[in-house]
Amino acid sequence: MAAPAPGEEKTLQDELSLPILFAERVIKLAQEAESSKQDCAELVKQVDRLAQMLRSTVRHASATQTLYERPVRRIVADVAKNLDRAITLVRKCKHSGVLRQVFSITTTADFRKVSSLLESSIGDMKWLLSIFDSDGTGLSLPPIASNDPILAWVWSYTATIQMGQPKDRAEAANSLASLASDNDRNKKMIVEEGGIGPLLKLLKEGSSAEAQIAAATALCNIATDRERVRFVVESHGVPVIVQVLGDSPARVQTSVAKLVALMAEMDPEAKEEFARENATRPLVSTLAMDTVMDDPKPQSGKTSIHSLVQINKELAKSDSVARNYHNISGSLGHSHSDGSSRGGGHYNRKEREWESETPEVKLEVKVSCAEALWKLSKESLGNSRKIAETKGLLCLAKIVEVEREELQLNCLMTVMEIAAVAESNPDLRRAAFKPSSPPAKAVLDQLLRVIQEGSSPTLQIPAIKAIGCLARTFPARESRIIGPLVVQLGGKNVEVAMETAVALGKFVCPENFNCLEHSKAILEFDGVSPLMKLLRNNDRAQMPGLVLLCYLALNVGNSKALEQARALYVLEGAARSVVAQYPGLRELFAKAIHHLTLYQAGAHPHRQPYAP
Repeated sequence: MAAPAPGEEKTLQDELSLPILFAERVIKLAQEAESSKQDCAELVKQVDRLAQMLRSTVRHASATQTLYERPVRRIVADVAKNLDRAITLVRKCKHSGVLRQVFSITTTADFRKVSSLLESSIGDMKWLLSIFDSDGTGLSLPPIASNDPILAWVWSYTATIQMGQPKDRAEAANSLASLASDNDRNKKMIVEEGGIGPLLKLLKEGSSAEAQIAAATALCNIATDRERVRFVVESHGVPVIVQVLGDSPARVQTSVAKLVALMAEMDPEAKEEFARENATRPLVSTLAMDTVMDDPKPQSGKTSIHSLVQINKELAKSDSVARNYHNISGSLGHSHSDGSSRGGGHYNRKEREWESETPEVKLEVKVSCAEALWKLSKESLGNSRKIAETKGLLCLAKIVEVEREELQLNCLMTVMEIAAVAESNPDLRRAAFKPSSPPAKAVLDQLLRVIQEGSSPTLQIPAIKAIGCLARTFPARESRIIGPLVVQLGGKNVEVAMETAVALGKFVCPENFNCLEHSKAILEFDGVSPLMKLLRNNDRAQMPGLVLLCYLALNVGNSKALEQARALYVLEGAARSVVAQYPGLRELFAKAIHHLTLYQAGAHPHRQPYAP
């Protein structure tokens, strides 16, 4: 038998054959012993029993295609070590005479010690064979794990998940999930002992929804840091997760969507792997279920949702998947990541399953899918682009309009993250947020509605951030946006006012081609007064407020509003402390103060000029 290459793991057959050869060697040497024959005979009985157990293990390993190898390798390696010690001891018994008599006491003690080790190996092998039984989970404690009972439980549960009967696998996965929830040490042990693969297999092939939910829950409890998430990815878990996400009942989708959200939040590389597998497609499809887009109510002065849907339906006519839904899911382009499309039978089944679900289950799965989209889209161009390509923005806009609480917030956060990615990517900004496109109009309508309603700062803040990120997409003639933002600049909620100052700063910064027109619009809506009030009353708002004031000074420094508000005095008073804290703003403050000085110097004859 050829030895494995350096660094290459031995095959299981190699691992098992070595202790069997050792056992045969012990028996042969014991038969040739010239001293301590009785002790050798007792040792032979133990070794013979071990040999039989090892051969039983070989038969089980040969007959089981899905063998869980980790405990087999650990225990068999320990057995081989103990048999090797037995060989060393029995070999000494071939000698007799004076030397043998001198060392007889030590030899007797050695026999007791080796016998104890072999007895422990027998206990380990007995336990190992028990986990092959189809009707048990092997919860007894093997001697090898006597100092760490968790190890035995991890082995037992994982073996049952890998090799057990269907009725036992879900229970074992739930037990493993419970262990993982206790502490990080248990999570690390589950990973090290090979628990991820069997859980992914159960998730993919589970015979019941309960088994798949148990597997997803266990993976959620384990993958709570980047390193363990990477292990799931490297175990080819992402394709399995995406497949289950698209094919499973709503209850399973809920658990799997939570797993996607967790992995995406923990590891950017996992997020991009999900993008490659097009994980956003099944998520958007599920969100679109029951999301009726035909809205007969006209929206005066705006593009109606009804008209958006009619346009969307026209776009969908060429889609290879024809569906008779009156919702956005008809335009999602239901295709696999390889571009192929499924037959109508699959969707009929999914529709029937969906219709049978309770409203509570439907809401729960949508909340989870929206959260997964939120986490996937954050700082991810690939996922953000795919959501936009599947008409996901229309779906998100409609849910923001009609839903409330967590589902509404998760969809709003998704829009915000896509907008944040689009801010630094002109191609995505033009493709997804082109002002004349139906999805962009629908999204803008809902962002403005949320901002203007003012019912919840938790909702207003992401809406304001999203509009700020899209500042460069709005033409100079767009008159609907600046007014609502100026109102929030003077609102009672400091966090909302701060975010509004940041957003308005993006409208009037030099990088925005229409900064002059937007600055004039802020003045027209009397934005200077609330800005100065914000600077006077809220220390936390100083930074974004002062930056906004600097941009206004550069763009419309000759305005009466800035002069009457003593903007020059305010900037000079804050300049030194701000620049000391933020050196990168030195040049901006210097330019703003210089620009205001050109128009307002006469108003402050005793002013000391600011020198950066």
